[in-house]
Amino acid sequence: MSVRVHHLNCGTMCPVCARLVNGRGGWLEAAQMVCHVLLIETPKDGLVLVDTGIGMTDINRPSGLGKPFLALTRPRLDPHEAAIAHVERLGFRADDVRHIIVTHLDLDHAGGLPDFPKAQVHVFAAEHAAAMKPDWRSNARYLPQHWAHSPRWTLHDSNGGERWFGFDNLHPIPGLSEDILMVPLIGHTRGHCGIAVRTDNGWILHCGDAYFFHGQMDPAHPHHTPAMALFEKIVQTDKAARLQNLGRLLDLSRQHGGEVKLFCAHDPVELARFA
Repeated sequence: MSVRVHHLNCGTMCPVCARLVNGRGGWLEAAQMVCHVLLIETPKDGLVLVDTGIGMTDINRPSGLGKPFLALTRPRLDPHEAAIAHVERLGFRADDVRHIIVTHLDLDHAGGLPDFPKAQVHVFAAEHAAAMKPDWRSNARYLPQHWAHSPRWTLHDSNGGERWFGFDNLHPIPGLSEDILMVPLIGHTRGHCGIAVRTDNGWILHCGDAYFFHGQMDPAHPHHTPAMALFEKIVQTDKAARLQNLGRLLDLSRQHGGEVKLFCAHDPVELARFA
């Protein structure tokens, strides 16, 4: 029995101006962004979540997300979109989720951690350090209520590890028998990573926030939207590293697109391709 992967939307966001954000639609039409989360059923190791989206803690108390995030993204905050709701609709319980692998600990990626208090949470050590002691620029992105329940952290080193399709320093997840790898993609945050999963149909790579718009991975004509290009620059931690990894992902799309399918965390077009 192989892994079964569910592609979930765990948080719809509706910023202004679909034309500038999504590249289509009206100037006055609300845009759409998603929180693309993976729920992986494994034969031996229970359920694995890749990211958690916006969780029940923030849906029940939206003010905790902060005024800037609420004003900029205008999240729908639908309890039916929470990862725990998806898990339960599929016939599972919260305790069935044994592992959570986060691309990074931004509030729209780690918001569901409190809904799975018994899960082992995997993150790069540099990202954990940045979130536990954020600098003044990072206070709004890392929210202590998401780890107030004292998660079972497992910290990983972003150096060393294996090689995969031209990428170095990949890290298998201890305790998992399946091919699920953490791929260092530093830049958006200090410890940002992608998550590669081997399926029956080849590899998939959740790129987190290494990019934001599907057109950026167009092998023939890479392109972006103005709003998302600006947002990437505003929230980046390391510009040089982000751009380098963006180029590496585009090369991966060009050279190995038949073997590895890429997607980012917030593009609704990419979610629709899989879901």
